[in-house]
Amino acid sequence: MISRDEILKPIWYAFTALDVDRNGKVSKSQLKVLSYNLCTILRIPHNTSALEEHFKDDDEGPVSTQGYMPYLNMCILNKIQANFDFNELNKMCWTLSAPKHISGKHLLISGAEAFKVWCIFNYLSEDKYPLQIVIEELEYFLRKLLAAMGCSWNEDRFEDYKMQLSAKKKHLNAWELIELIGMGHFTKGINPQTLSMGINEVYQELVMDVIKQGYMMKKGHKRKNWTERWFELHLNYMSYYVSEDLLEQKGCISLDRNCCVESLPDKDGKKNLFIIKCVEKSFEISASDKKTKQEWIQAIQDCIVRIRQGLSSPHRESRQKRRELRNRLKAEKEAMENRMRQLQLANESKQAQGDLVEQRRLQTQIELLDQYRRDLEQEKMARMQMEEQVVEKANEVEQYWQRMQELEEMYRQLKKALDDERQAKEDEEALSKLQARLLQEEASKRLELEQIHLQQQEILTQSQKEKQELERERAEKERALQAAQEQLEILRRQREGAQEEYKVAVSYRKSVFRDFYNVCFVKSTTSFSSIFCFFYLLAQMSISLDRTAIESESVVVSSFLCNNCFSFKLKDIVHPKMKTAENVLTFRSSKM
Repeated sequence: MISRDEILKPIWYAFTALDVDRNGKVSKSQLKVLSYNLCTILRIPHNTSALEEHFKDDDEGPVSTQGYMPYLNMCILNKIQANFDFNELNKMCWTLSAPKHISGKHLLISGAEAFKVWCIFNYLSEDKYPLQIVIEELEYFLRKLLAAMGCSWNEDRFEDYKMQLSAKKKHLNAWELIELIGMGHFTKGINPQTLSMGINEVYQELVMDVIKQGYMMKKGHKRKNWTERWFELHLNYMSYYVSEDLLEQKGCISLDRNCCVESLPDKDGKKNLFIIKCVEKSFEISASDKKTKQEWIQAIQDCIVRIRQGLSSPHRESRQKRRELRNRLKAEKEAMENRMRQLQLANESKQAQGDLVEQRRLQTQIELLDQYRRDLEQEKMARMQMEEQVVEKANEVEQYWQRMQELEEMYRQLKKALDDERQAKEDEEALSKLQARLLQEEASKRLELEQIHLQQQEILTQSQKEKQELERERAEKERALQAAQEQLEILRRQREGAQEEYKVAVSYRKSVFRDFYNVCFVKSTTSFSSIFCFFYLLAQMSISLDRTAIESESVVVSSFLCNNCFSFKLKDIVHPKMKTAENVLTFRSSKM
């Protein structure tokens, strides 16, 4: 929550900007516009008649700062809610006051950077009006600015500037600080872009209460996908945006005393994981490297511890301690001055007692003054030594913290190397077992392949033998077939020769038969013996005569016998199987 003193500082600039005549008063019409704008920015319902009612008894004209403050406290500041945008209030007041002070000056920084320096001045300035920044706070700001730009602190240059400033005055106002930074008194030779980045980093830390910021990967709650976001860590919350321009905020993680942050092991292909556990839900985040992850975990844990202890942010607590130290030193200095004045008054009152007493007292007073001056110098030296010791202690703490981080990093690296070595040894053992198993399987497979090879050789030998046997059988069959073909050709030729002989014999027998027939039957001198010879010849010829010839000859013989009236039976002179012509034919067919 921003304090009322911090809210009043930019409003004071707006009020003084409306004071055209520089007499400390502003017209009511201008105050109405200012009040309306303040109510709009601070999200307070605006009552247009409240200002007139508040000043109805004062019709003298313009209102002074002292006259406007009661209305401001009662009608505006007492109604402020926690959800207003303090940056918008700064921008509105800057718009009113800046043109009258920095226009026409050739500065090395832009208007936006001058606005950020103005906001930083309001944060570091004392709660007294007119607003001014003391030398210690100026040194604190310049140190942080140079550290943010990566430059070293030049103590001699600052001491020279402090002596020049002390000769004139011991304080700076906002416009003098802007001119000091804009004219490059402490930033000569530095790139303007680097200066802009340094101012923005200090502005984010001091004014916007940004403890840490940077890009990280965040796991979604619905789709469980990883998306890169720009994170900003504040004391009570952690907001994340699409990019570092802060135009589109995607969410906010509220931090309270019940929250905790823990490191997570690598999973799902993501490394450097940690989780923020809140009451309602948890957030898984992946940093870019182990160092960044450890820094974020430490920063978030510090915020949770501060919330539990009821403390403010680190830079606000540091500012409060610096103010308390200045106030204590100032009170001691005032007490010393009062004591010196009292002694001086006492010495002056006793001057009438005599010159001797007066001289003694004067001497005592001088001695006391010298003693007080020495005490003051010693106290100043002690204060400077204490500040140096504080700086040295801070440096020692920083070096110790860096050494602790280096040792932790070394421990993590050694642990990782040991884990890698153990894993490599396990992998080597597993690989050796796998190789032994593979060799055993290869040997068994080799034996099986050799057995299969032997079986194939046996089968191949058997097949070759069978093939040779088949070829031998085929050759024998071909030789037998060739011999049969040759024998068949011989038989064919013999058959053709037999047929030729048969045809010759048949033709010869036919001619003989016809001749004998003509002798036996045609001529009338035929005797019984001739006829017997004829039938005997016919029986002999029946073996070779065909059916048609036998039938024709039998018919001729039968007709001859009928014509010559032979009374004996054919069975007495013919072959027993040739009783009739049909029997002769039957006998011939059986001989065929």
